[in-house]
Amino acid sequence: MPIYEYEPCAGDCRICKKGFTLNRPLSAPPLEKCPLCRQPVRKLLSSFSTPNIIKPLSVSQAKNAGFAIFKKVGQGEYERQ
Repeated sequence: MPIYEYEPCAGDCRICKKGFTLNRPLSAPPLEKCPLCRQPVRKLLSSFSTPNIIKPLSVSQAKNAGFAIFKKVGQGEYERQ
């Protein structure tokens, strides 16, 4: 579920005046009013998460994780290690 950031358009609500974040499904209609004070709000542009690039597993780590390891023997032929 994406995280959306909002800030108030007008008014001086003590609760939402610095902005707030909400977890909302993509299918939810756009939020136009603060859920607490009912003042108009606008959605902010915010950062998004990207997958971290990690190094691939070593053969021993893959075996320990339960994966089957195969070694190429010939063209189109593999044998289990």
